[in-house]
Amino acid sequence: MTDFKEKNSIERSREFLANERTFLAWIRTSIALMGFGFVIVKFSLFLKQLSLLLETSGLPTKGYSANIGIIMVAIGVIMAFLAFLQYKKNHRQLKNNYFVSSSMLSLLITFIIIVGGIFLLFYLLSNI
Repeated sequence: MTDFKEKNSIERSREFLANERTFLAWIRTSIALMGFGFVIVKFSLFLKQLSLLLETSGLPTKGYSANIGIIMVAIGVIMAFLAFLQYKKNHRQLKNNYFVSSSMLSLLITFIIIVGGIFLLFYLLSNI
């Protein structure tokens, strides 16, 4: 009887740890998005300062890279929040021995990334 309880305990701990690993992977991805957005915004500010310093009109003064960077940081924050909600939902289901998988978070983030990528492609193609 104790072997069964011990085996069940180990199996349940694997489920909880898998849920935690998934959550941490989402957090890592959101941090990467926020960091990349931050770099884009800072690079935009660098280009503005460089154009003022060199007093050149060759560099575009109105670009959307700062806005794109801010949007990427916002997407990273939203992704972290949604990942936390998904983690808590899965944790609650695992505690109650009832689990229903849901791919809503993955679908939502994929849709946002695809739409953002399409807008970015049109923006980049219009500047060529």
